[in-house]
Amino acid sequence: MAKRRRLTGRSAGPSSARKAPTDTVIPKVRYSRDWCRVDLLKVPHIKGSVPGPRSRRMHAATSAIYKGLSGQVKLFPVCWREGFGCVLTDVDGNKYLDFSSGIYVTTLGHCHPKISEAIAFWARRLMNCHDFTTPVKEALMSKLDEVMPGDLNGVQLYDSGTVAVEAAIRLCRAATGKTEVLSCFQDFHGKTLGAVSCARMNAMYASTRMPGFYMLPRPDTYRPLWTRRDGSTDTEAYLAHYDQFIKEGTTGQVAAFMLEPIQGWAGTIIPPEDFFPKLRRFCDQRKILLVADEVLTGTGRTGKWLCMEHWDVLPDIVTLGKGFGNGFPVTACVAREGIKENFDRISASSSYGGNPMACAAALASLEVIEEEGLLENSLRLGEAAMERMERMKAAHWIIGDVRAKGCLMGIELVKDRTTKEPFDEAGRRVYVKAFQKGLAWIPAGHILRMSPPIVMNERELAKGLDIIEEAIAETEKELG
Repeated sequence: MAKRRRLTGRSAGPSSARKAPTDTVIPKVRYSRDWCRVDLLKVPHIKGSVPGPRSRRMHAATSAIYKGLSGQVKLFPVCWREGFGCVLTDVDGNKYLDFSSGIYVTTLGHCHPKISEAIAFWARRLMNCHDFTTPVKEALMSKLDEVMPGDLNGVQLYDSGTVAVEAAIRLCRAATGKTEVLSCFQDFHGKTLGAVSCARMNAMYASTRMPGFYMLPRPDTYRPLWTRRDGSTDTEAYLAHYDQFIKEGTTGQVAAFMLEPIQGWAGTIIPPEDFFPKLRRFCDQRKILLVADEVLTGTGRTGKWLCMEHWDVLPDIVTLGKGFGNGFPVTACVAREGIKENFDRISASSSYGGNPMACAAALASLEVIEEEGLLENSLRLGEAAMERMERMKAAHWIIGDVRAKGCLMGIELVKDRTTKEPFDEAGRRVYVKAFQKGLAWIPAGHILRMSPPIVMNERELAKGLDIIEEAIAETEKELG
């Protein structure tokens, strides 16, 4: 992998946005590094049954008109009033420890002082100027060029992950002159037609997958399709299957292989260590572009700028989002030298992509990650979580597997450790019980998904895991 280049970033401006000189990019904000610490004697704090009466009333009124709610809202229809750091407060005054970061979004905690002020500064100055250059966009491009590995230095900005994925697909086709796209079972890449054609579909999305899009299995070390004699996952067998499928199931015009480095929606599925290095060589040999959809896994979530860095693999194209702007809708499609020039061929700009507020949110987020040492903190939290979850697994028969990479964590619940039959009812009960005890987090059937903010400390992490283990123990007794 090519070495990361270090460039000098633009310095921050003065402390007050209203008094800032005209050349300020984002204002300097003085705040304590303990701004997000949680008083664990006061949080979680739950009064009576939850969701409370105001949450139930407001949700009923809203959901009568607002349709298409997510599964987690249907399971626990709480109404949020505010969030700060690692704490969420509902309209009934109940306080919850956040173990979801929205949905992998507020990686740096809710309402980080520097990020909030950066957005507010540009909201008062300039909200949108299409894709013209602004001082804050220039600074963001310099910072991205600094932190992205290798020659990933061609960028276009968007306002949602699925739009960045669609751009990556068009970019691959323009760069290669080929049209077909490979992706993997249980991947998630968005909800527009091209992006959803790279993932599991049903009739609600479309009558069929778009032509030229194909799905393949990927290694899951807990549920492998192919194993070696020693029981380990046989990565070579997966690659052999890919090779045969390309020969027999495509026209041979494969432009891209798109994957999540770690599957989030599927339940924090982490591939074997040799998978991505071998897949990189596989793609190079066939002149297929390797696209890493890092909307969920990038910008610190797993303890690296890009999750692919864990395996020392440089993708050809990367998508960024979610934590990239810490809650503000800003995403990116980033390409390597020799590919980035093709942005000019795909009508890449958009109405909201790269607006000054979005650039400010992204720039401030990247600076916060560096200034507060949050890549290292994410790795520490992941290690601490694995140690604790291994002890939980030893103590609870319904836990089949535990896994973590930085602050991307999962616990898989099974009815039997030998058959590994998924235990969906247990997952639902544990999710609701933990939420009732004051833990805000994400459901995923029989897999418990956890994505705490990477500003959390180990005591706060341990408190969240205490709540989960208590909910698991109660569920075990109920289900026998």
